Amino acid sequence: MATFLYRLGRFAFRRRHLVTLFWVALLALAGAGAVGAPAAGNSSFSIPGTEAQKAFDLLEERFPGSSADGATARVVFKAPAGEKMTDAGNKKTVQSTVDTLGGGSEVAGVTDPYQGGGVSEDGTVAYASVSYKVSGMELEDSSRDALEGAAEDARDAGLTVEIGGDALQAVPHTGTAEIIGIGVAAVVLVITFGSLLAAGLPLLTAVIGVGIGVAGITALAGALDLGSTTSILASMIGLAVGIDYALFVVSRYRAELAEGRAGEEAAGRAVGTAGSAVVFAGLTVVIALVGLSVVNIPMLTKMGIAAAGTVALAVLIALTLIPALLGYAGRRVRPAGEKSKLLGGGRAAKKPQRPNMGTRWASFVVRRPVAVLLLGVVGLGAAAVPAASLELGLPDDGSQPTSTTQRRAYDLLSEGFGPGFNGPLVVVVDAKSSDDPQAVFKQAADDIKGLDNVVNVSPAQPNKADDTATITVVPDAKPSSVTTEDLVHDIRDTGADIQADTGADVLVTGATAMNIDVSQKLNDALVPYLVLVVGLAFLLLIVVFRSILVPLKAALGFLLSVMAALGAVVAVFQWGWLSGLMGVEETGPIMSMMPIFMVGVVFGLAMDYEVFLVTRMREAYVHGEKPAQAVVTGFKYSARVVTAAAVIMMAVFSGFIGSSDSMVKMIGFGLAVAVLFDAFVVRMAIVPAVLALLGEKAWWLPKWLDRALPNVDVEGEGLRTEGDRKDEDRELVRA
Repeated sequence: MATFLYRLGRFAFRRRHLVTLFWVALLALAGAGAVGAPAAGNSSFSIPGTEAQKAFDLLEERFPGSSADGATARVVFKAPAGEKMTDAGNKKTVQSTVDTLGGGSEVAGVTDPYQGGGVSEDGTVAYASVSYKVSGMELEDSSRDALEGAAEDARDAGLTVEIGGDALQAVPHTGTAEIIGIGVAAVVLVITFGSLLAAGLPLLTAVIGVGIGVAGITALAGALDLGSTTSILASMIGLAVGIDYALFVVSRYRAELAEGRAGEEAAGRAVGTAGSAVVFAGLTVVIALVGLSVVNIPMLTKMGIAAAGTVALAVLIALTLIPALLGYAGRRVRPAGEKSKLLGGGRAAKKPQRPNMGTRWASFVVRRPVAVLLLGVVGLGAAAVPAASLELGLPDDGSQPTSTTQRRAYDLLSEGFGPGFNGPLVVVVDAKSSDDPQAVFKQAADDIKGLDNVVNVSPAQPNKADDTATITVVPDAKPSSVTTEDLVHDIRDTGADIQADTGADVLVTGATAMNIDVSQKLNDALVPYLVLVVGLAFLLLIVVFRSILVPLKAALGFLLSVMAALGAVVAVFQWGWLSGLMGVEETGPIMSMMPIFMVGVVFGLAMDYEVFLVTRMREAYVHGEKPAQAVVTGFKYSARVVTAAAVIMMAVFSGFIGSSDSMVKMIGFGLAVAVLFDAFVVRMAIVPAVLALLGEKAWWLPKWLDRALPNVDVEGEGLRTEGDRKDEDRELVRA
């Protein structure tokens, strides 16, 4: 591995024009594809294998033309103070609005609130439902404009009008905070390298990699049904790892220059050593992201594969484009320890060079391993406590900021019709195999009426064939409540009894039931996903480190950091701690895919720091140092760079906290906190403490397994010359 990458690095350095032209051409090609592609919207959502999806598919089959997957909008009207929606003037305004809404070419139907029971008991609130023939992603801007225009006309007549549903669902934006994150990354890189040019290379290559990845996703969004969130998450992860991977290669290149090697040789050795770590670190991230497909939720699978593709691009760019650009930079990229003249370089040193902070910290941990280990574990354990109160759900209009019309429509409907009206349950009764379908429909409606926590049950609406019917059930609690979840289970239990008596299937669907089924599916998939991802990465790390205990320690440390990060997410987004600072306007259940998504992404990123830090220790140990000294040496050369990489990654992820999308905001915060815990507590404190306690045992590997494993040579042993070995022998003698 190291020898191949060494040759690749030298080739890229020497043939810099060809390599650079390739990446620029690829960026231009992806950009051209993105420009000609339609804008990404919200991808279709399906959850194969669940009852809600089965009922949804049955609706499409038995009720053709009903546009079950079409966009919907609820136009909510509220009368001025002292008036009612049944007053003649207000009624005329609403009916005029309904007539206007029904004229759109993409509109499938509009319900009149005065004919469909859409007026509240106190007469102050009414609503009209608009259904469309196409999904929200396919809805044309003209249809959205017509919807908003009709609402504005009603406002001009004196009514309060708000619009809920997915017809106006906007593409999320991340705000200026993302730019701030990149700015922080630039400052950290300048401080780390002491050179503007060296600092600019990781930023430039990361932006190129993310540009290619996001442009490719945009170009393929229509063909592959990729939503706008997919590109945001891909850019979030791709930008963070892209900067980090390039940072490690540039840092190692400068270290090789400091050893007196020429540019091409230094580039080859940097790619052969740090590049090997980049390859395996990238592989762990890709495994974790692609592994999300085991959940069998297409949207999550697409998000994971798209982000994995961006990570793979970051790895390839770090191995090829970075050495090519280093070839262009030449002597302007200075050896490690030297600063550019602009940043104070060239001045005479006033005092002897002291051991760096990484050396001093590692020496302290090696002397006090038990105290550091206990403090780190107890601290992360305390941070993880809120995770015990984790409640899962999927965001709806009730989690939107109060400034949005969707949220105001949600609140008006809750005020006029009760909180459960925003999450009605759709019960589908399939009586095709029954002798008396009408009797089955009536029995189902009557049995559901007798359940607790039910406000209203609509009469059964059969299809043309009279073999299938829908029943709308309004709960008495809000959609994301435990009470509503219990009601869904109660209806399904009742349906099982009806099936036993009549042979008819009774299925529950609707957005609320879908959310409940998604949460259950994700919970069921979490353990298999952990086994798959952690197991594969564990085997990979055994090959990298040629040790059993080091990969085991890495996996256990990851569990600590991810649980602590989940605890922080619960504290902010569910309990409301620091919610104002984070821009969280509405607390509530944690997004149901958050735990499994964090497990996947954080595991991959955690292994990044493990690989970069511990391979340097392994390299020192293989070259003859004692275990404790190898820990100190690893920190001497890697701690500063790993710290910079972690700060950069935190800055990039924190930038997405400013997103208008609650899911992106939550993921950005969760990943930023997870990197904080994992990099600075687990990898910088717990890892050296455990290695110091284990000593020689840390690097133990059964002889039979040592013979069976391939030698990937991450330490670059195959690159050492006879002169290198003599120099190392003299250093060991002095020590």
